[in-house]
Amino acid sequence: MQKSAVLLVVCWVGCALAGSGCHRAKDHAKSESREAAPPVAEQAEPTPTPIPINRNAQVVVLGYHRVVDNVRHPDTEITKADFEKQMQQLKDEGISVIPMHDFLAWKRGEKDIPAKSAVITMDDGWKSQYEAAWPILKKFEYPFTLFVYTDYIKGGPKSGGESITWEQIAEMRDAGVDIEGHTVSHKDLRGPKRGAQPGPDYDAWLWKELNDSKQMLEERLGIKVEALALPYGFYNAKVQEVAKKAGYDAIFTVYGQKISHGSPNNALGRYMIEANKPKVFASAVRFGSGGAMDTEPVAEFKGSSLNTEPADNATVTDPHPLIKVNLSSLGAVDPATLAMRVSSLGAVNAKYDAATKTYSYQPTRTLNDNRYSVIVTGKASGKKVEARWGFTVDTKGAKAEEKKQE
Repeated sequence: MQKSAVLLVVCWVGCALAGSGCHRAKDHAKSESREAAPPVAEQAEPTPTPIPINRNAQVVVLGYHRVVDNVRHPDTEITKADFEKQMQQLKDEGISVIPMHDFLAWKRGEKDIPAKSAVITMDDGWKSQYEAAWPILKKFEYPFTLFVYTDYIKGGPKSGGESITWEQIAEMRDAGVDIEGHTVSHKDLRGPKRGAQPGPDYDAWLWKELNDSKQMLEERLGIKVEALALPYGFYNAKVQEVAKKAGYDAIFTVYGQKISHGSPNNALGRYMIEANKPKVFASAVRFGSGGAMDTEPVAEFKGSSLNTEPADNATVTDPHPLIKVNLSSLGAVDPATLAMRVSSLGAVNAKYDAATKTYSYQPTRTLNDNRYSVIVTGKASGKKVEARWGFTVDTKGAKAEEKKQE
């Protein structure tokens, strides 16, 4: 046997007899080798390049409901011909129509937008948005947002023949249409008794309206809901707080304004376009008048402080009661801004009498025995105002009284 072979055998036997000591020696040698190696310098994270944002840009958000052939409800409808003309005017005026996601990214400082931009939105979930409005918007290649309330989607407790279906919404989603929240039932989120201390029942109801609708849209459609359109544009600090907790990044009202980069996200105004108010669209597309947020609060008036018919909290037996309010105490009223809504009826075609300064509506539909709330909004002396009162229809009580007299 050669010397080298003998040495290898001796070394192997020595290690075997030494047991773990040999391995410890090897480990020690490896440790010394590691310690002797020069330290590797840590690589610093690259600093992201800031995105240049045009903070002087202005955005208008347009709100629509139904697009129809013939207008029957001018406060919520517009003809297809007029809608297409307005879309063409946006193009002619050099106003860029941008998607909601780009608008919100601009507000976060993540994306730039053109100096004159518009966001198109449509409320509630009418099938005409799928059948009539969408083909026109496709023609112009305009992105847009649907604000839908879940009870009205086909199959929901408030749905009807004019409701959009889940399948149609999914088709629009797949084509790039943005879907956002509009609550569960489309009721005034401030609750039935504003001014009273909110109780646990109200708190649970408000959370359901804001959170459950958002969750349903996200689960059924596989989307992220970021924005909320307030029913009727009504809100208070409580509504804003709960909406933020539910995960909404932006809250939209119905008070038209030019939105600037610094406008607060919890009260972003929209121009609601209606057939009977053509000046609203003209005002919306008139840029250059300043982008400051119009944050003046809405002056609220209780029915008990106004001369209303029926009187606040009154009970009437007539199923077709004249609904009327005297607005003379509010100052110089702008008739073009007035709107009346009645619970279970929605927006109604009320008439303003300049001589008496009264705003009234005569129901043609029979009102069932129930309690009704009336909400009148508008501008008086340049300020936003709202009057609200309620009454009860009780025809059964009248019939019972007649029987007693017999």
